[in-house]
Amino acid sequence: MSNQKKRNFQIEAFKHRVVVDPKYADKTWQILERAIHQIYNQDASGLSFEELYRNAYNMVLHKFGEKLYTGFIATMTSHLKEKSKLIEAAQGGSFLEELNKKWNEHNKALEMIRDILMYMDRTYIESTKKTHVHPMGLNLWRDNVVHFTKIHTRLLNTLLDLVQKERTGEVIDRGLMRNVIKMFMDLGESVYQEDFEKPFLDASSEFYKVESQEFIESCDCGDYLKKAEKRLTEEIERVAHYLDAKSEEKITSVVEKEMIANHMQRLVHMENSGLVNMLLNDKYDDLGRMYNLFRRVTNGLVTVRDVMTSHLREMGKQLVTDPEKSKDPVEFVQRLLDERDKYDKIISTAFGNDKTFQNALNSSFEYFINLNARSPEFISLFVDDKLRKGLKGIADVDVEVILDKVMMLFRYLQEKDVFEKYYKQHLAKRLLSGKTVSDEAERSLIVKLKTECGYQFTSKLEGMFTDMKTSEDTMRGFYGSHPELSEGPTLIVQVLTTGSWPTQPAVPCNLPAEVSVLCEKFRSYYLGTHTGRRLSWQTNMGTADIKAIFGKGQKHELNVSTFQMCVLMLFNNSDRLSYKEIEQATEIPAADLKRCLQSLACVKGKNVIKKEPMSKDIGEEDSFVVNDKFTSKFYKVKIGTVVAQKETEPEKQETRQRVEEDRKPQIEAAIVRIMKSRKILDHNNIIAEVTKQLQPRFLANPTEIKKRIESLIERDFLERDSTDRKLYRYLA
Repeated sequence: MSNQKKRNFQIEAFKHRVVVDPKYADKTWQILERAIHQIYNQDASGLSFEELYRNAYNMVLHKFGEKLYTGFIATMTSHLKEKSKLIEAAQGGSFLEELNKKWNEHNKALEMIRDILMYMDRTYIESTKKTHVHPMGLNLWRDNVVHFTKIHTRLLNTLLDLVQKERTGEVIDRGLMRNVIKMFMDLGESVYQEDFEKPFLDASSEFYKVESQEFIESCDCGDYLKKAEKRLTEEIERVAHYLDAKSEEKITSVVEKEMIANHMQRLVHMENSGLVNMLLNDKYDDLGRMYNLFRRVTNGLVTVRDVMTSHLREMGKQLVTDPEKSKDPVEFVQRLLDERDKYDKIISTAFGNDKTFQNALNSSFEYFINLNARSPEFISLFVDDKLRKGLKGIADVDVEVILDKVMMLFRYLQEKDVFEKYYKQHLAKRLLSGKTVSDEAERSLIVKLKTECGYQFTSKLEGMFTDMKTSEDTMRGFYGSHPELSEGPTLIVQVLTTGSWPTQPAVPCNLPAEVSVLCEKFRSYYLGTHTGRRLSWQTNMGTADIKAIFGKGQKHELNVSTFQMCVLMLFNNSDRLSYKEIEQATEIPAADLKRCLQSLACVKGKNVIKKEPMSKDIGEEDSFVVNDKFTSKFYKVKIGTVVAQKETEPEKQETRQRVEEDRKPQIEAAIVRIMKSRKILDHNNIIAEVTKQLQPRFLANPTEIKKRIESLIERDFLERDSTDRKLYRYLA
C-alpha cells in the first residue's frame, strides 16, 4: 500500500453564481416593517406568519441580518415613543392603567415579532453576540417608556403614593400595583431595584422613622409593640401581594431598624410599662411580643436578657437581705420558689423556653441566694417543715414536684456542706421523734441528693435510716428475751451509730427508778448480743408518753420530752417541789431545766404544773405544784414537742465552726489528689484547681487553701521549690 500513488481530492464551487435582486432586501424589509406596524396597531389577523417567517429567514440567509436587526429596533422604538406620549397624556388614576395596558400590548406584540424573527434570533444574533429579540424589546420599553423623563419620576411617585395611602388605611387596587411592579421585575432585577425598590425602602424608612417617634411619645410599651408587630405583618403581606419576594427581608429590616432597634433602650426602660413592669405584672402576651420583635434585631435579646437579669438580681437581693422576710425560714424559701415558678412560666410561655434566658435565670438565683449566709439552713428548715406536716395528704406525684423544686434551690447553693450539716440535724430530730410524714419522701430526697452530689454526701444520711430499722429489730429481740416486761412501762430504744448521726454532748439526767431499771436491762441485753460496743444514753434526744390524773379525776396522756418526764414523775411522791429540789433530784443542767420547767408551767393551755410566784421566767427560788385545775379538750396533750427552729447566734457560730473543721480534710485531700497527678504546680494554679474540684460541695476560701498547703508542707506531703517559692512539689 505504501507503494501506491496518493490521490489528492479537491472540491470546487459551482461555476454559476446566484444573482440576488439588488432591491430584494428593501422590498422584503418593507413587508416585514408593515407587518410590525400592523401587529402594534392590533391589526394582525390578516397576516401570514409563515410567509413573514420565510421572508425574515431569507433576509438572514442572504446576509441581510444586520439590516433586519437594525430595522426591527428602529420600528419598535418608533412605536414605543408613540405609546409613551399616550401614557404621559393619561391623567390621575388612569395613568397606571394606561401604562399597564400599553405594557400588555407591547408584550403581546413582542411575542409575535419574536416568532417572526426566530431564525435571526437563532443564527445571526447568536453568531454576532447581539441582544436577542425579546430582551431587546424589554430594553427598548425600559429606555423609551419607563426611563422617559416625563414618565419616570411620575411613575415612581404614583407607586409610592399608593403605598403611603395603603399604610394610612386606604384601599388601593392591589392587582394593578402587582402588574406594574411585575413590569419592573420583568425588565430585570437591576431595574426593579434601582427604579423602585431602593426609593421604596428609603421612603419606608422615613415613614417609619416619623411614625415610630409619634408612637413612642404617645403610647405605652405594650401598645407600641402591638403597633410595631402590626406594621411588620402588613409589610410582609404587602410583599406577598405585589412586591418581589426578595424584598421581604429588606423591608422588614427597615421596619425593625426604625421601630425596634432605634428605640430598644427606651422601650425596655419605659416607666410604668417597660420590661420590668411586664415582668412584675405577668404580662405574658406583651413579653412574648417583645421577645419575638427584639429577637429580629442585633443585640435585641441581649438587651431584654440584661434588663431581666438586672431586675431579678435586685429583686432577689431585696428578698434575701430583708430582715423582715428572713424571720420565717419556710416563708422565705416559699417566696424563692414562687419567684422561680413565676419566671419559669414567663420563659416557657413568652420566651419560647430560650436556653440563654434559662441560664440568666439560674445565674441570678445563684447570685442572690448565696447573699444570705443562712440560705442553706433555711432550705433545710423548709424541707423539715414539709416532711413533718406540709406533705400530709398530698399525692406522690406532687410530693416529687416539691422535692424537685427543693433540689433546684439546693443546686444554687455554694455551701452545700452547710446544708448537709443542717439537714442531718433536722432529719435526726424527725426520725427520733417519729414526726416524718413519709419514709418514701425522705428516701426520695436522699436519692436525689445522692444523684446530685455522690455517695459520700448521703452515706451518713442512709446510715441513719439503717440505724432506725436495726433498732426496731433490736427492740423485738429485747422484748422477746424478757417476756416479763409486757406489763408496766414500755421502753423503746433507738441505737444510733456514732459518726452517722449529728454529734450531741451526753447530757446528765437521773431517770425515774421505773425507767432506769428498764434501761439497765436493755444495756445488759444489748452488750450481751454485741461485743466490743459501748452505749451512752442521749436522754436529751428522747420523748415519753405518760398518763396523768388531775384534780377532778380528769385523765390525760401527756407527750413530753425525757427531761419533762423526769420532772413530772417527781410529783408522784411530792405535792410541792422547789427549783433546787428538782435540780438536785434530776441533775439536769440549769439551762435545759429552766427551759423544761418553762414549757410545763408557763405555756397557756399546756401548764400541767403551777409556778409560785407567777412569772414568765424561772427563778432559783421558785416552787412548783401540780395544776389540779388543768383541763384540755384533747385526751392526748403534746407539751414542748421538738420543733426545728432557727439557730441562736451561738449555735450558728458553733455550726459554722464545725463546718469549717470538716472542710479542712476535704481541702487537704483535694490538694494531695491534684499534686499527685501533676507533681509540680504553682500557687495560683493549685488554688484554682482546688476551688474547681471542691465547687460541687462548697466554695473554698483561698486563705484556708493556703493554710492547708502549709500544713501539708509541715507534714512532708509537699515541699516548696528551692528557687521559686511559689512552686510546690509533691513528695511521694
